[in-house]
Amino acid sequence: MQIRPATEADHVAILAIVAPTLATGETYAIARDLDSAGVRAYWFAPSHEVFVAEENGVILGTYYLMANQAGGGAHVANCGYMTAPAARGKGVARAMCEHSLVRAKERGFRAMQFNHVVSTNAGAVALWQKLGFAIVGTLPQAFNHPVHGYVDSYVMFRAL
Repeated sequence: MQIRPATEADHVAILAIVAPTLATGETYAIARDLDSAGVRAYWFAPSHEVFVAEENGVILGTYYLMANQAGGGAHVANCGYMTAPAARGKGVARAMCEHSLVRAKERGFRAMQFNHVVSTNAGAVALWQKLGFAIVGTLPQAFNHPVHGYVDSYVMFRAL
């Protein structure tokens, strides 16, 4: 598996992963009914440095890296990760997170923070913890899950 910066040629494959993930409404605090232009604008926002995980020419996942906040908080990175359904459980998310930690440090970030990790996303919570992230805050019933109703979200943090 190779992780590299996304190119314009990757956009269709990336959006094929991102759009359905956002539409399920289970892991990202973003509108579930974005049209394709809205999905593209979100994932490829000017502040996002976008990468893909690929194997044999097939895009298995994608992530973006950005500053978590502006000004005095700009030294802390933030990322969003998505894996293609057929590639889940194969180490793609782990590889992307490990890559993002290295890339964030290269860019001069001193830490990484995830602002809204949905508590029902147990696989992600466990993986982030294995990679050194701590739950530093719980946002009670901060996420309206389409299946489970109002559930907690976590703020997760790791120094680089």
